[in-house]
Amino acid sequence: MPNARNITVYCSSSDRLAAPFYEVATAFGAELAHRGDTLVYGGGRTGLMGAVARGAHAHKGQVVGVIPGFLRNVELVYDEADELVITADMRGRKAEMERRADAFVVLPGGLGTLEELAEILTLKVLRQLHKPLVILNQDGFYTHLLTFFDHLCEQRFAHPACRQAYHVARDIEGVFAHLDADDDAGPPPGPLAPAIDRDSLWMIDRKK
Repeated sequence: MPNARNITVYCSSSDRLAAPFYEVATAFGAELAHRGDTLVYGGGRTGLMGAVARGAHAHKGQVVGVIPGFLRNVELVYDEADELVITADMRGRKAEMERRADAFVVLPGGLGTLEELAEILTLKVLRQLHKPLVILNQDGFYTHLLTFFDHLCEQRFAHPACRQAYHVARDIEGVFAHLDADDDAGPPPGPLAPAIDRDSLWMIDRKK
């Protein structure tokens, strides 16, 4: 089993989802704890956020919650977190979750989760981040989004190489199999390469 990692998890805070989503989030937290990893997440106790945190704690895992001050009451903060980080705003929350992460996992979520996914994916495409990013496509939840990513490539709004910046797993086992292999095909960190068009983010091989 690999060394302990900080795994940043993005997911929904909604309490109105179908039961299987909570079950998988709870099981993911349990597996993360079983492996000795630390959960870093958005700090709420509702929805999949709460489920993954409770799942980790039920198996003696470490939980770090990161939440902006103005959401403490709105999201009903998970006070049982081993460490609770209060940030000034949403941007600070995302930055802190990114800073602490050794890897990123995206469980089913709404607009906030999509924003977080898009930001990490963009940083990887721009070679500013080199950490594994895994999307858990539970019961095909993200299939339409992944099809849209393909559409962006087909229409030349993104280079096909951007698909190397993330991995898609169908289940929890697949998520950890990828993380344990450390098989991240994303580009290494560093300044923007000359091959990247800054206006379109289109990665062009200028040698051809």
